[in-house]
Amino acid sequence: MRNNNSATAVRAPVLSPAPASGLGWGFLGVVAFSFTVPLTRIAVGGLSPLFIGAGRGAVAGVLAALILLLTRQRLPRVTQLARVAVVAGGAFVGFPFLTSYALTSTPAGHGAVVIGVLPAATAAMAVLRGHERPPKAFWVMAALGAIASVSFAASQGLGGLHLADLLLFGAVVSAAIGYAEGGLLARELGAWQTVSWALALAASVLLVITAVEVVEHPPSATPSQWAAFAYLALISQYLGFLGWYRGLAIGPIAQVSQIQLTQPVMTIFWATLLLAEPLTWPTLLGALAVVTCAALSVRTRLRS
Repeated sequence: MRNNNSATAVRAPVLSPAPASGLGWGFLGVVAFSFTVPLTRIAVGGLSPLFIGAGRGAVAGVLAALILLLTRQRLPRVTQLARVAVVAGGAFVGFPFLTSYALTSTPAGHGAVVIGVLPAATAAMAVLRGHERPPKAFWVMAALGAIASVSFAASQGLGGLHLADLLLFGAVVSAAIGYAEGGLLARELGAWQTVSWALALAASVLLVITAVEVVEHPPSATPSQWAAFAYLALISQYLGFLGWYRGLAIGPIAQVSQIQLTQPVMTIFWATLLLAEPLTWPTLLGALAVVTCAALSVRTRLRS
């Protein structure tokens, strides 16, 4: 039997490496993710959201399937495959599709701040999935983070929440479920195996969607837009997740998820640098409010 494969059901413990190692791996993943929103914004300038959402997963899935075949990985058990499907649906289908459509009509900086509540959402999913009982203060701060995120999104519109904001919030829920389940599953299968199996499973559907979209709407984009798509497929959708799920597997998941609090700040910086988006005070204050609430909710969970 190969390493990192499991023949019996196990309770997913925190891996043996020091927590600092988990934070380091998690940070590498977050750095890779921090480019996702601005580069998606670039890609949707010439490619359809459907092509980007499906195509990036299809490319990454084909690569993952080849690696699994070359390394002769054992097929996960039926129960593990069901959990792989949850990871695939949340992190590799739901999140990229929803963000791709949202970013056709909202600035990258705005999207980054709304997604800033994701660390608290991931921590909430982790404790629910692990049947833990966090203190009331955790739920209070998590709720305040969600309220701050909704309030920011509403303040940027012309009459309340727009469809793009609802899509971004849906992306947060999808990613939080996929991250929490993937972090637990990575302790059984291994981090890169979990990512690869999830992508390979998602690719079975995404390849068909991509092919249909290419036939109906042949893609036509500039070199920079294709370069952005390549990054989304190879880095955001695959290599970045190798570090992220490795960090979550080492855990604790709630602690490692704190690293993602730096993502909105980095994303806003990249959006200013790459897209020349204005760095406004409302955006900065919205980022500060969301990140502060998310940080307090996660730290409350850690103290418990």
